Amino acid sequence: MMASVACIGECMVELRQAQGGQPAGQSSGQGGGLYSRGFGGDTLNTAVYLARLEVKVDYLTALGDDGLSDEMIAAWNAEGVGTRRVVRLAGKLPGLYMIQLDAKGERQFFHWRDSAAARQLMNLPETDELLNSLMSYDIVYLSAITLSIYDAGGRDRLFAAIKRARLLGTRFVFDTNFRARGWPDRDVAREVFAAAFAAADIVLTSTEDLLALYPGESNEQLMARIPTPELVFRLTEPVSLLRFPGGTSEVRAEPMTNPVVDTTAAGDSFAAAYIAARLAGSDPVEAAQAGHRLASLVICYPGAIIPGYAMPPKKRHRPAATRQATK
Repeated sequence: MMASVACIGECMVELRQAQGGQPAGQSSGQGGGLYSRGFGGDTLNTAVYLARLEVKVDYLTALGDDGLSDEMIAAWNAEGVGTRRVVRLAGKLPGLYMIQLDAKGERQFFHWRDSAAARQLMNLPETDELLNSLMSYDIVYLSAITLSIYDAGGRDRLFAAIKRARLLGTRFVFDTNFRARGWPDRDVAREVFAAAFAAADIVLTSTEDLLALYPGESNEQLMARIPTPELVFRLTEPVSLLRFPGGTSEVRAEPMTNPVVDTTAAGDSFAAAYIAARLAGSDPVEAAQAGHRLASLVICYPGAIIPGYAMPPKKRHRPAATRQATK
């Protein structure tokens, strides 16, 4: 049976400021301007890259019954991402964020998501059935952004369901993608991170994420906070420190030969390639090498999702290990 992944999270409508898109007579400092519309979300980006890497993946979220939500569903299906676990809520809408560029090209984000459908996913009549379905997947993947959109009770239900699924052999992969604006304060974030670390089989993290929560700590101190048996710790330079049963390793990305265009989804694509490689039987070092290769490619293109033709050629892996229940 083909290995499968459940990605849990939120995809939002994205408004991106068009270059050179100011209306006549209006300067860039006056607001306004032309915007292009797309869709974006960290775990959704990972799901798309997993599907392109021939992993069977479902996206678990809630959407409205509006036309924009219909477009999202159609786009995900076209990429091969399963949508059978998407709950549709009457009268609701997806969240929205806007990317605005300053004179130096730096990005600023504005969010409208407080009433988005995805925030209700853990508090619906369909929630129990959705959470029980996690037992049927080889891997459950989510990020800290995912956890930030649920209330405390919703996070508790999700963690309880993940623990039940792990008893049947499902592995939990946690990505620490940290955005301070999504949390009421850092103390709450630290508490939730600790719970996720304790429940995870694999943690994908970075100095950027953890230093925002634990400022001033060394790499060794940050890694010591995470008890999970398999850890990928990405540094500010293109290097990953790995810890796994039986050893540790340092994996350095190959030198870039093309210019960096946009770093959006570098971590999301790394996660997809790492998970795909691990499911296909690669060891953590090989998986991290695959992660760096895909991330290095993704950042050479604008936007989170690169054109399909730009994806790397398929690579054969060893057969994945059989699922085993957690003792």
